[in-house]
Amino acid sequence: MPERFDKYILKNGMVLLGEPMGSVGSVAFRFMLPAGAAQLPDGCCGAGNVITDWIFRGAGDRNSRALCDALDGLGLHRAGSVASSHIIIAAALEAGNLAQALDLYADIILQPSLAEEQFELARKLAVDAVHALDDDPRHKVMLKLTEQFYPEPLGRNTAGEIEELQALTAEKTKQIIKAKFNLSETIFSVAGKYDFDAICRQMEGLFETDSQQSLEAIALGEKAGLYTHIHNDSAQVHIGLGTETVRPADEDYYNARVAVSVLSGGMSARLFTEVREKRGLCYAIGAKYHGLKDAAGIMCYAGTTPQKAQETLDVITAEFNRLTDRISEEEVQRAKVGLKSSLILQSESSSSRAGGIATDYYMLGRLRGLDEIKSKIEETTADSVLEFLRNNRFEDFTVVTIGPKKISVNR
Repeated sequence: MPERFDKYILKNGMVLLGEPMGSVGSVAFRFMLPAGAAQLPDGCCGAGNVITDWIFRGAGDRNSRALCDALDGLGLHRAGSVASSHIIIAAALEAGNLAQALDLYADIILQPSLAEEQFELARKLAVDAVHALDDDPRHKVMLKLTEQFYPEPLGRNTAGEIEELQALTAEKTKQIIKAKFNLSETIFSVAGKYDFDAICRQMEGLFETDSQQSLEAIALGEKAGLYTHIHNDSAQVHIGLGTETVRPADEDYYNARVAVSVLSGGMSARLFTEVREKRGLCYAIGAKYHGLKDAAGIMCYAGTTPQKAQETLDVITAEFNRLTDRISEEEVQRAKVGLKSSLILQSESSSSRAGGIATDYYMLGRLRGLDEIKSKIEETTADSVLEFLRNNRFEDFTVVTIGPKKISVNR
């Protein structure tokens, strides 16, 4: 079946997107609200996580319990997250209940109760989540890497900082919601079984306004630093490493994705083979492409021991640099197969497709079909990937470590 997308823009600028999936009986939707970590006022790091919890603690004429009962009564599977650019609230459910779900989400976005006693509970959960990172150093080191790698405020910690969360007030958080839940900059997407005309009529009634309001542009600062160490008396060292690469809108984007897959696309990829299998330097290793609208990088994680940490980092950076020497067609073919397999899995999930089209529209200003993405992946060759790498060498690395001692970062 040919791929098809639906698109409609309300008078206030809110964008509605859709991708029908004829073989499913479910539907998934998401709202991307322009209140991500980078959009928050200084001193409010972590407010996004408080907001994503607080707005679900009562909305419209329903208190917290009644709202939860209404959402559960629809068989709705909720999801929410905070990204650099957006707060994302999403759901998946049986297609016949979509209209009722959208009514509820309109109340959550436009008429949250924001009771002060519920704020304290939401803030406490956000603080607890930051404390819990001490038990998840892999996640913690990558959050810190993102913070250090991107220019301020793009990499701002989405989990938050304890001191700033403790200083956050209900009144300040209400001000953030009022200022940042900007419908003119909001993207709504839906995928699965739906009637787009009916959705548009309903969304006009729920979200339409006559005025448009733009967000202030973010002023980018400097990167925080090239090496950061977080002391932890443990028998493990967690290494996060990042290096710049092209953004999602760049014409070399697919060459970059294939290059990352050559490095870390499976057990036959270079990092796993050279660092873990041949030398036994680490118990876990992997790298992935990480793209924002205004910047992008390749992020790598390795878990090792204090005795092997220095050699682990040295071999990882050597493998990044060795990519420019030679890449075989066999490696490229394996990478392409892996990337296309991931696409096939995404194509079978309405939640993944709702997320994919919303992200594409924000990043690129247009929607990419899976056939287009497959074609672009297939067009890459060993020569095109090598040319890209030689024009975009990995010369600077941002490194974060958690462990009992520092390591040396060579430039």
